[in-house]
Amino acid sequence: MSTVPPRPGTASGSPFEEAFGFRRAVLAGPRVLVSGTAPIEPDGGVAEGAEAQAARCLTIIIGALRDLGAGPADVVRTRMYIVDAADADAVGRAHRRAFGEARPAATMVVVAGLLDPRWRVEIEAEAEVGERPRL
Repeated sequence: MSTVPPRPGTASGSPFEEAFGFRRAVLAGPRVLVSGTAPIEPDGGVAEGAEAQAARCLTIIIGALRDLGAGPADVVRTRMYIVDAADADAVGRAHRRAFGEARPAATMVVVAGLLDPRWRVEIEAEAEVGERPRL
């Protein structure tokens, strides 16, 4: 066990947070790092379709950001993991709706699978809450 005090963070209620020993998001200096976020509904279910699942992931992410003093406009990078390349447009639409003109750097990767076979997408994000330099 580490004797270092934990960083400020937040939980989303996912059963994996306790079981696997992580938090949904952690404040690290001026950055908020959001863990890989699956499309788990409050009742434990999973929505049908990649776009609905991506929207759910992003809702959870935005809630975690808000818990730590950030919002969608503060996001500087996202990573989207999808299990089928055919879902790219649907996931991209949900991403565009969530971030609008903020337009963070983003990566989308097709993977062989995610932890739960019902999941079509998992998303992580990084935000910066410190002052931004002016260009």
